[in-house]
Amino acid sequence: MKRLLIAAGGGGDAIATAMVHAALHGPDEPALVLTYAWERLVVDPVPGPRRPSDFTGTVTAGPTLRLVTPRSAPRPPAGSLLPRLSAGLRPALGLLDPYAGASGLARQIEEAAAYCEAGHVDVVDVGGDILADGTEPTLRSPLGDALVLAACARTGIPTSVHVAGPGLDSEVPEAALLPLLGDPLHTLTHADTLSVQAVFDWHPSEAGALLVAAARGIRGVCGTRDAPHPVTLGDASPHVYRLTLARALEINPLARALAESASLADAERASERVCGFSEIARERARAAQLAQEAGESPGGGTAPSEPRPLPRPLPRPLPERFAEWERRTADSGIAYVTTRRIAEELALSPAQLTALRRHLSTATPARHTPPLWRLAAVEA
Repeated sequence: MKRLLIAAGGGGDAIATAMVHAALHGPDEPALVLTYAWERLVVDPVPGPRRPSDFTGTVTAGPTLRLVTPRSAPRPPAGSLLPRLSAGLRPALGLLDPYAGASGLARQIEEAAAYCEAGHVDVVDVGGDILADGTEPTLRSPLGDALVLAACARTGIPTSVHVAGPGLDSEVPEAALLPLLGDPLHTLTHADTLSVQAVFDWHPSEAGALLVAAARGIRGVCGTRDAPHPVTLGDASPHVYRLTLARALEINPLARALAESASLADAERASERVCGFSEIARERARAAQLAQEAGESPGGGTAPSEPRPLPRPLPRPLPERFAEWERRTADSGIAYVTTRRIAEELALSPAQLTALRRHLSTATPARHTPPLWRLAAVEA
């Protein structure tokens, strides 16, 4: 027998789900975590979520359910960190395929419950966009969470919904969430992070990193990439809250609208009606923009040759570039940053990021407060 959990948002939520499971039930309790392979363009250049046919080496656990293992691999051009993540987490990972809408997800959850011999489902979301009402101006990715709620309701299996780190995903503000959550079920501690700490050496999840940092006692203003406002780690940040499925459905109108969805296209249309946008359409537009910037033509070839650019000055040493960026970022009131923000804002290659991490880890004072980086105080 295994406990059955669902990482509602995919991507880094699987890490947080493993951590919450270890905190509530012990790290050695057997478990299966169902998660989307929907890891956004920073990992996967193909817009939208991946399905089982996008992987090799998965393990069949039911007619429509597949497990991702360290021997699995995404089929190019798709990308995914789930195979590597399956090697770094203790729970097994199962793949959620949303292409048949809530009805298809419900079948997969039922198959997973039979595989685990589980009579209960624990849904885990970092940040709290699983409780979005669709009107939040900062809402970016509500669809996966809402589909999970709708699918769990279709199964009829008793389900609990857990929100960890309210507001840490920069989608629904903490102040809007706390009145909905009641008293915390658990407060994560440093000990609760030990089972997942190593994955943040390479995984780009920011909400998960902030949750781990909060559990380790870090407090202050944290800068993430591509978020409208910094996140402040405070007293509520390491808390885990539990709601009933009925209460989550009451709060989330998109989940209710997805109840009868039978395809991902159905789900997109529901999101457009309720929230005013489709995050998959946004990903398609962004992927097309990135392809254009890379010089690819719409047909997949390269764009016509451009005039030869003028020679550029030699790049400055990386520590010097970081010091200037650090000063500018700290002046905006930010005390901590994620690895992903550093890498993206400085446009670092993997090798450059490794070199910078080594430099910052040995600097005086050392900047690394795993899994975040502390900015040095800037003198007036």
